Amino acid sequence: MSAAAVAHALAYPFDIPSGSYMLAGGQPVALNGAGADADRRAAVLAFGANASPAALAAKLGDRAVSASVPVVAGELHGFDVVHSAHVSPYGSIPGALQHSPGAVASVHVVHLLSEELAAVHRSEPNYVFARLSGIDLRLEGGGRLDSLHAYLSRHGCLRLEGAHVGVAAIPVRERAWRALDQPAMLAAARDALAPGEPLDAFVLAQATDPEVAAARTAALRRDAAPFAWPEWEEVGGAE
Repeated sequence: MSAAAVAHALAYPFDIPSGSYMLAGGQPVALNGAGADADRRAAVLAFGANASPAALAAKLGDRAVSASVPVVAGELHGFDVVHSAHVSPYGSIPGALQHSPGAVASVHVVHLLSEELAAVHRSEPNYVFARLSGIDLRLEGGGRLDSLHAYLSRHGCLRLEGAHVGVAAIPVRERAWRALDQPAMLAAARDALAPGEPLDAFVLAQATDPEVAAARTAALRRDAAPFAWPEWEEVGGAE
């Protein structure tokens, strides 16, 4: 169990497809339109685990069996996906959206019914549910969005030596900052917070002990940068 917990933390963001798909019965299948109920669904930006079929199905729980969730790939201009200044409930240091002029981030848009959105909310205690405006998101297959919902980190964007750190698993053109994959990010956090501790022990502690995760989150927050895009408003916190 300990090895599984560490492996899960190291695997973030959990195999994100490069293109669009439909999450049907908990599995990714070809996307053929957004479906007849598209007007009842909230469009939510996904740039980390929420774009992963396996992670999204886990968040939906029992609903995943009967769900048909359209997940559309796109490119978000003027933003990067960097590491957030917090430890997730499963021990990773996950992603956060950050404004970065000139950057183009590969993202997805997940279209969720109200009960599906409520389930995802419950998995996002470290994020604020917000409405972004004035953006330029170009969708695969055509189409463009200038506003949509997104989860924004409550803790800000992590900085190492005064600089943001990109999530290496997320393709971003014209990235302004260095990027680390999850094992390297966790190793950097270990070096800063618990020098000399074996990485597996460091990760296991924060994946299984909420007090350890909270203490390390507090330490990571000290030099965090706020979300720099001005055009957003909170529309309901994640539960």
